[in-house]
Amino acid sequence: MFEIPPDHPRAESLRIREKLIEGFEKGLVAKAGLIAHGRGEAFDYLIGEETTEPAMEAARAAAAAILLAKHPVISVNGNVAALVPKEIVELSEVTGAKIEVNLFYRTREREEAIKNVLKEAGAKEILGVGEAASATIPELSSWRRKVDPRGILVADVVLVPLEDGDRTEALRKMGKTVITIDLNPLSRTAQWANITIVDNVIRAVPNITEQAKKLKNLSEEKLKEILKSFDNRKNLRKMIEIIKNRLIELAEKGVYILEAAQLYEEMRKIE
Repeated sequence: MFEIPPDHPRAESLRIREKLIEGFEKGLVAKAGLIAHGRGEAFDYLIGEETTEPAMEAARAAAAAILLAKHPVISVNGNVAALVPKEIVELSEVTGAKIEVNLFYRTREREEAIKNVLKEAGAKEILGVGEAASATIPELSSWRRKVDPRGILVADVVLVPLEDGDRTEALRKMGKTVITIDLNPLSRTAQWANITIVDNVIRAVPNITEQAKKLKNLSEEKLKEILKSFDNRKNLRKMIEIIKNRLIELAEKGVYILEAAQLYEEMRKIE
């Protein structure tokens, strides 16, 4: 991995990019995954590159939903495997959710590469690899339609970080509760999911785990109350408001900077 200067103002962002590049070189990440990350990173700028209150509320609701589920499954693609493999395994261990590989750009080589990374991170069972993905999601033509009959096919709750909107829609039509992590609150995935965490996956997955640890000993009734009080539409509206207000703030700050620069140039001319 390329050495990132610790004092670089974009150090964390650069470290994430390097992880994805490394993931691409290892065969985990598809070329399109690199492009998708850039799009998400742009939205991360807009929320201030930090977990917001609505995002934490969504993470809490997600944890409650997973704990209440009879057959929860965490769906893993290349970007997720490259960025948060250990965090995915920890979430699985804390909640009892199964882990399943599911890819849009599906090849056996990528499936095996992701499986190996997850095993190195401590996963004991990984579904959806090779012939194990023998079931099909109805009304879906992409390779994401192939699922494990022991996993996503029978799951009642599915966590689908960095997801495609068409599969989110298809899973909802199958009657499943879909939780997603998506930095774009306007995406089809964000709009179709039952619970949308508008946050960077590197922050969101640990947040769900932390919330699950806090909620684990609550009664089923209390967990249901948490879920009932969560409104995904309202939460998405809050996130859009946060982005709007931040843009206004940045615009005002930008005008101030431009005015200061212009004043500096004019003073230089006088000198």
